[in-house]
Parts: sequence; structure tokens; C-alpha cells
Amino acid sequence: MKVITYNINGIRAAISKNLIQYLTNSHADIVCFQELKANPEQFDTHEFENQAYHCYWHSALKKGYSGVALLSKTKPDKVVFGFGNEMYDSEGRCIRADFGDTTFCSLYIPSGSSGDERQGFKMEFLEFFYDWTEKLLKERKNIVLSGDFNICQTAIDIHDPVRNATSSGFLPEEREWFARFMQLGLVDAYREMNPDTKKYSWWSYRAGARPKNLGWRIDYHLLSQSLQYNIIAADMDNNAVHSDHCPVIVELK
Repeated sequence: MKVITYNINGIRAAISKNLIQYLTNSHADIVCFQELKANPEQFDTHEFENQAYHCYWHSALKKGYSGVALLSKTKPDKVVFGFGNEMYDSEGRCIRADFGDTTFCSLYIPSGSSGDERQGFKMEFLEFFYDWTEKLLKERKNIVLSGDFNICQTAIDIHDPVRNATSSGFLPEEREWFARFMQLGLVDAYREMNPDTKKYSWWSYRAGARPKNLGWRIDYHLLSQSLQYNIIAADMDNNAVHSDHCPVIVELK
């Protein structure tokens, strides 16, 4: 099974950059998108359905903002839109799909880069999400959390850890939360297979960051420990340029 998570930073723009052809070539079984920035009626959903995907869209109430999707070649047994919390669900941040005893989630964690108010919102969300995940792990045998977490875990995940030590996404309190979150019993698929590799999933549009590879690794597949030995391969496709992020891939047996 091949799973891709991809913050596409606007699905309409990504479609115009040949996203559909990329999906065709990827042969992914499950695809998780973040930052749709559109409602399903604003783009041709049939283009995705024609790829033999069952498609589930969860857009934000605010126009042109946030939103997640989950596409699957196999129809899920159950699909849940959101966390069951109106404040967060209005921003379109989670879709959960159950297949037998395994749950896949497409997730978009808030960014705090726009200022103190959103950083505070982000930290409150992280505590809520910790509790939500802890409960899910008790209910479901196997889980795969895929998406944009907007946090680099450690210095190897960011191009300049010293100068970014006070930047949202690499703050000490965010990294402390991430370490505590992983202790719930989760495995970082990419780092499990590539323990020492410096590779990134997002680059700023400013200052030619992507050609210079001045990036951050903020997109993940986090798996319950029960699936640790099911990981065959994990990588990031830095050659895909539909967005300021790139696809993050995990293959499972």
C-alpha cells in the first residue's frame, strides 16, 4: 500500500500544474491533501474520481482557506469529517477513514506564523489534538496520521536551526509538544527509514529558498507502533513542484 500526503497550497492552482497527471503516475492507494483553499464545487472533482478514487472533501467555512481531503482506491468502512469540535472543524483540518482495523487521517495542523494570536491558537489546538489522538489510539488498533504538522521535530529537520530557534514551527515549546506526542506510541515513518538524512518537505517562496534547498520538514506520516514493521519505504518527492510543499510518501505492507 502506497500512501501520499501533500499540502497542495490551493487545489485549483495545483490542478493547473498537472496535479492529475502526477496522481496517475504515482499509483498511490491513499492520498491525503491539505490546504485545498476551495470548496468541491469550485473545481472538477470528477478528475480525481476518474483516477478510481473514492473522494472525501472537508473544506473550511472561510473562503480560500485551509481544507483537507482524503482519496482512496478502496472504499472506507467509515468516514468521519472533523474532530467533533466546531471551532476546529470550521477550519477543515481533519478527515478520518477506517479500513478494517486500520485508521488513516488527513490532517492540517494550524500555523502560528502570522502572529501571537494564531500561535496561541496553535498551542491550544496541539493540546486538544494530543488528547484526541490519545483517545483514538485506545479505540483503534492501527492508525496512520498523515499531513502538515507545521512543526520541525529536531535540528536535522530544518536548514538553519540556530536562526530559526524563535520561529513558529521550531519553537522550543512546539518541539517539546512533538516529543511528548510521539511518546503516545507513534513512529515517524520517514525518520524510521532515513535516520540521518537531511531532506525537506516545505520551502518558503521568498529568497529563492527552494533552489537553495533552504527547507523545513513539517509534513509527516506518523504511525502507531503496531505498524512500525509494516513500513517498506518512506521518502519525499522533492521533484514535484505543484506547491511550496512536496509529496511525502510511505509504502506499507
